[in-house]
Amino acid sequence: MISLKDVKTVYFATGYTDLRKSIDGLSLIVKKQFDLDPFSNNLFVFCNKSRQILKILHWDYNGFWIYKKRLESGKFNWPKSEQEITSATLKEFYWFLDGYEIRNGKAFKEVKQRGIV
Repeated sequence: MISLKDVKTVYFATGYTDLRKSIDGLSLIVKKQFDLDPFSNNLFVFCNKSRQILKILHWDYNGFWIYKKRLESGKFNWPKSEQEITSATLKEFYWFLDGYEIRNGKAFKEVKQRGIV
């Protein structure tokens, strides 16, 4: 069953990636280029040069998933800087998929003190 509820962090591989790569190639990028563990419970997001296709690498308890999203119109607000990785929360990732620039997105803070006046 596909579940993202336990995902800790979403990592964006900034710059552009050759999306002909699949699980092995993307896992190598995560491990060698970014020094992160591809077997962690995180999402690793890669984008092609046209900014219309994403591939997402995800490890669950017994194997890798590859998710792919292709926009029929428009482009993703993809970070352009090369050779780095940036992270986001799962909520920010959902904003990103909806077309928002996640670094400028603001959400309401959770109300911790609840009561009736």
